[in-house]
Amino acid sequence: MKFASFCQSLSNWAGSSKTFLLAIALIGIWGSTGPYFHYNDTWQLIINTSTTIITFLMVFLIQNTQNRDNDILHLKIDELIRATTDAQNATLCLDKMGSRELRKLRAHYSSLGEDDQVDVGPIAD
Repeated sequence: MKFASFCQSLSNWAGSSKTFLLAIALIGIWGSTGPYFHYNDTWQLIINTSTTIITFLMVFLIQNTQNRDNDILHLKIDELIRATTDAQNATLCLDKMGSRELRKLRAHYSSLGEDDQVDVGPIAD
């Protein structure tokens, strides 16, 4: 639980406007030091290495946070299905179905709604 909490906190921080502005400021500082370092290879290597490392770590952070959010969303939906008396409780185990079976079930549910029309109301131009 500590890792998940750490990832969620770091994800919230990384996605904030203050962090974005900090990144812009750091890039500006790096860019402004170019003439001092004569735009040499080491100067370029600093930004390339930094951005590569940050991107590499952010991929795992984002994936962890997305997996967690996805699991939470599925649990909430499962609870709504379970609590609804007319719902088919078999849909609670869709994650165990294969792709072919899921496509077949999707086609079944799509066919249920083919004859109905969605009323979107008046559309303003």
